[in-house]
Amino acid sequence: MHHQAIALKSPTPFPHHHRQPPSPSLGRLLVLPISHTLRPNNRSCSFVSCRGIHIPVPKYLPHSLASSNGALHDRKPVAVKTIDVATLGNLCVDIVLNVPELPPPSPDVRKAYMEQLSASPPDKKYWEAGGNCNMAIAAARLGLNCVAIGHVGDEIYGKFLLDVLHDERIGTVEMTEETDFVNGSIDSYETLLCWVLVDPLQRHGFCSRADFSKEPAFSWISKLSEPVKSAIKHSRILFFNGYDFDEFSPNVLISAVDYTVEVGTSVFFDPGPRGKNLLAGTPEEQKALGHFLRMSDVLLLTSDEAASLTGIRNPILAGQELLSRGVQTKWVIVKMGAKGSILITTSSVTCAPAFQVKVIDTVGCGDSFVAAVAFGFIHDVPLITTLAIANAVGAATAMGSGAGRNVATLKHVIELMKAPNLNEDDEFWNELLGEHLDTQEITFLKKVVINGSNNRMKLIALQRVVSDLLPKLESVQLEGKVPS
Repeated sequence: MHHQAIALKSPTPFPHHHRQPPSPSLGRLLVLPISHTLRPNNRSCSFVSCRGIHIPVPKYLPHSLASSNGALHDRKPVAVKTIDVATLGNLCVDIVLNVPELPPPSPDVRKAYMEQLSASPPDKKYWEAGGNCNMAIAAARLGLNCVAIGHVGDEIYGKFLLDVLHDERIGTVEMTEETDFVNGSIDSYETLLCWVLVDPLQRHGFCSRADFSKEPAFSWISKLSEPVKSAIKHSRILFFNGYDFDEFSPNVLISAVDYTVEVGTSVFFDPGPRGKNLLAGTPEEQKALGHFLRMSDVLLLTSDEAASLTGIRNPILAGQELLSRGVQTKWVIVKMGAKGSILITTSSVTCAPAFQVKVIDTVGCGDSFVAAVAFGFIHDVPLITTLAIANAVGAATAMGSGAGRNVATLKHVIELMKAPNLNEDDEFWNELLGEHLDTQEITFLKKVVINGSNNRMKLIALQRVVSDLLPKLESVQLEGKVPS
């Protein structure tokens, strides 16, 4: 396909239903202002300023780190954890366009295609917050206090991204300090754009400037700033994904993991499609990937990604292999798409079929899923319930168009769980579990349970899970917080 044959003049946008975000009141020059926007229902707190970042310090002692779901680790935190979830890197603006055909795989043709798209800013109605913004927005809508750590440029796209995060009550922490900037191309300081191209068959193609550079987009960032360290120290969870390698050097990412572990913050890692590339990447990338796989508290992968990293096709056995390699890994969660999801620990296997919904767009489903897993991890929710809400949030996102502000709302998640319909495929699950050794406890979510268990597994009725979960979600909807 020749580049000239691709019509780009009048792309058709996805229907975005967004509110006008307020203009940020914080001025900045290249460096993102460091702020933590508090939800209005936060407990009474005072503020401690640390080089510009305001960390809320509650006037109560934190709950014990012991938990019934095995989530919270034994490491002693070195600070009060006032932020539920922080994300690191992968703050980008998605430009979502419908196109007649997706670009071919040739890097040169794709680069020329992207440069044609980038020649002038497309209409703002095509813009959406992307990358880790998806996870942060979904988590904030579940009532979690969230902070996005990363680099955003001082141009129209960066201002747009800040507006969106501010509107969703998500705090922001700039990855760099002014002293980090060096002479170089202005492009290297600009907000990353990801062109999300959708053909008539709803197939997706993605491209950004990070795809065409041998160096990470923000290779000039060489260390964690003090404000970044402060945000990590005060967070319960720090979420990384494989696209972080497009932005930061392996050494910076390793230092971020090590500092996160040091200060008692839990590491969540989703390698995504980049995992396979990293496995065959430079020695530095391979070392960093291995470090993530060993040091993460929670690993989240698709079944294909788990197979790529372990060479094992069975997702349960692959998950157990990843657990055995981990230093402090508590959960390995395998996303099975329309089939559901599996959560593997050292002592149990938990399986939950997916909710049956009309799928409109799968972009952002995995990010939304992670947000709900974080919800269960933090609030000591039973493992089967954690998978159920994660499947529900992912499914509710799939029923909409695009990601960013179009990820699942709490209202839609609650509606889905009040009238649930599981995609039960007994033949698939029986075959999968038939390969599994009988040495661990197996818990399985069913729409209807006649007998609560058999000699192989514990069956949990969906209605029981929904009855336990709905009061928590409705409390978030009404009051913005989860009852203890």
